[in-house]
Amino acid sequence: MNNNVIKHIVWFVLFILLQVLIFNNIKLFDYINPYVYIAFVFYYPLKKEKGTFLFLSFLLGLCIDFFSDTGGINAAATLLIAYIRIPVLSTILRKSDFDFLLFNIRSISFAKSFLYILTLTFIHHLTLFSLDYFSLNEFGSIIYKTIITAAFTISLIFIGIILFTKKR
Repeated sequence: MNNNVIKHIVWFVLFILLQVLIFNNIKLFDYINPYVYIAFVFYYPLKKEKGTFLFLSFLLGLCIDFFSDTGGINAAATLLIAYIRIPVLSTILRKSDFDFLLFNIRSISFAKSFLYILTLTFIHHLTLFSLDYFSLNEFGSIIYKTIITAAFTISLIFIGIILFTKKR
């Protein structure tokens, strides 16, 4: 088996375990819960087959749903950001900056990586909380919870990027 395949399997399982065992038990102010498992979507190589990536993203969200008893909302939100990841990235980086083979989140400027992670995290959280509340009467709560939780999630993801990735 290829060394990269093993590495991706380890990251997949590690993100599930981190989310389920640690981050699902963090409840700041009784409702802010970071969703750092979506970092798997940010790190997965761009050049790999899209169908496999979409399946893995759906499976990741489904595993989180299984352990969190959330009925598929994490799977839907994770699949959505996996599907729109390349169009968002190509919009942020422009065609001249974009290279599938050499892409590394630490190799691009901080502003571009922040915008990339912010956009996908906000879309994920907005989808997640919209499906959770499933009511336009709670629109203010959805936006507030999306912004607060996204800020906390992005902070933890950037701490992880700084601590666990190599700069190229």
